[in-house]
Amino acid sequence: MKQNMGNLDRLIRIILAVIIGILYVTGQISGTAAIVLGVIAIAFILTSAVGHCPAYLPLKISTKKENKE
Repeated sequence: MKQNMGNLDRLIRIILAVIIGILYVTGQISGTAAIVLGVIAIAFILTSAVGHCPAYLPLKISTKKENKE
């Protein structure tokens, strides 16, 4: 699996996942919204960990800078 996410993309996803987690823990979100956002947060963390976003494949997007060596 080739990485297609750059460092900034990964950092933004992790920050958003943490914000969602904080909103859940403080009770700002609940019910269906909490479930949906929780699933999105988990997806953000997993894709950031591996550096690959499957949603980018059909669109042929890559935020990773290629080394020109």
